[in-house]
Amino acid sequence: MNAFEVVPGDPSSSVLLHVPHSSRSIPDDVRAVIVLDDDALAAELDAMTDAFTDRLAERAAALSGCRPWLFANRRSRLVVDPERFPDDREEMNAVGMGAVYTRTSGGAVLRDPAPDLIDRFFEPYAAALTELVQERLDSTGAATILDVHSFPVTPLPYELRADGPRPELCLGTDVTHTPSALIDAARQHLAPVTPTGDVGLDSPFGGTYVPLRHYGTDTRVRSLMLEVRRDLLSHSPRVADDAGIDRLATGVAALVDHLQEIA
Repeated sequence: MNAFEVVPGDPSSSVLLHVPHSSRSIPDDVRAVIVLDDDALAAELDAMTDAFTDRLAERAAALSGCRPWLFANRRSRLVVDPERFPDDREEMNAVGMGAVYTRTSGGAVLRDPAPDLIDRFFEPYAAALTELVQERLDSTGAATILDVHSFPVTPLPYELRADGPRPELCLGTDVTHTPSALIDAARQHLAPVTPTGDVGLDSPFGGTYVPLRHYGTDTRVRSLMLEVRRDLLSHSPRVADDAGIDRLATGVAALVDHLQEIA
């Protein structure tokens, strides 16, 4: 399996669905230096994997009138986390969960630092996604990233802002790359496909992915994180709620088509 996968969209589409945390796959040589036994590792993967967000993105892409581009991580975030800053800017370094995790979600030792994982996995991933965003900019004049995640109903110990609201859907934003029109469009199309219309902002998680080449400088790149509470996607960490996924996918598809029209 490749470390990541790009599924082409319509050549005219400026929208990308980014799915960074849906995989449980860990290469054997990486597994060998993780100190958890198999049962503990399975439990950590249950806790940290955004299960079925890839299925949500794939179904939304298929339903869209103008198919978006899809970029999906095919490795677990326990290999590397492509959403983190790879340097001292990353606040999650404080709990051992920067680009390369050294601690579990509960604070136990996961492994010793392994900087080679940045070169092997993080940098190629970032380069490929940066290239895709730049291609969309060159082809269409704009690029909108919908960064697809999920979060548990109950906070995990590693969370830095565990006391905030945990709505059915959280929209993560960036001051430079998330215009208010993007937030408004997401609320319009996604609130109707959540059970009670409970859509919040930047809690329990904030921010959204933008390639470092464009970060803070190129406002043609817009980005919004879609954090779905996990009980809307699954019955348990390994059992999908297909009806829930389908319902959410219709809203994401409608948002994709709306964004394409206003790009």
